[in-house]
Amino acid sequence: MENMEFWNKVAKPPSTALKQIGGGRLKGMTDIQPMWRYEALTEQFGACGIGWKFTVERVWTEVGSDGQVVAHALIKLYVINRDSEQYWSDPIPGIGGSMFIAKETKGLYTSDEAYKMAVTDALSTACKMLGIGADIYAGKWDGSKYRETRPSDDKPIFISQDQVIEIEDKIKEVKADKPAFLKYLNVNNVSDIPVTVYKKAIAGLEAKANARH
Repeated sequence: MENMEFWNKVAKPPSTALKQIGGGRLKGMTDIQPMWRYEALTEQFGACGIGWKFTVERVWTEVGSDGQVVAHALIKLYVINRDSEQYWSDPIPGIGGSMFIAKETKGLYTSDEAYKMAVTDALSTACKMLGIGADIYAGKWDGSKYRETRPSDDKPIFISQDQVIEIEDKIKEVKADKPAFLKYLNVNNVSDIPVTVYKKAIAGLEAKANARH
């Protein structure tokens, strides 16, 4: 198999497999329905257990702030390797998480599906390594049209979802004033940060972190 053959086949999900995130720190971004990932694996490799499989290596919880608890899962994904005598590929690891106890407006809420959702999230992480949905995570495809592949004055390229999460986490880590930070970058939301400003954003947050030590 050519190196990019599988990647190119699964990089762009159909619009029916996508949904807009309605709230939280990723509001307005595009999410991929998990079933499409399983369909893509099955289409390319065969049925689950025959052409692809995964094992749950570990599940655990971590206590966060204000009584919140996060459930985590570590999985290993395997796909068939027709070009090798060992049949199965080497394991493709993925770590995922979901809120087990979350702080909501009416108080703490406990989810009885936290581990299941953490495993689903871990599978999505492993699938990224194979290129499944890559155009979404790279910020190239929003479900209806491709974004510009090079910068222009009226259509900037925005940072990817992974970069959005990285910056959001960094803001919390350094306890930055988010509104002031966004004003400094001249944007309304973290997802509106152009790729050309990404390094400036990270550098500014790291400088704040260093100033605290």
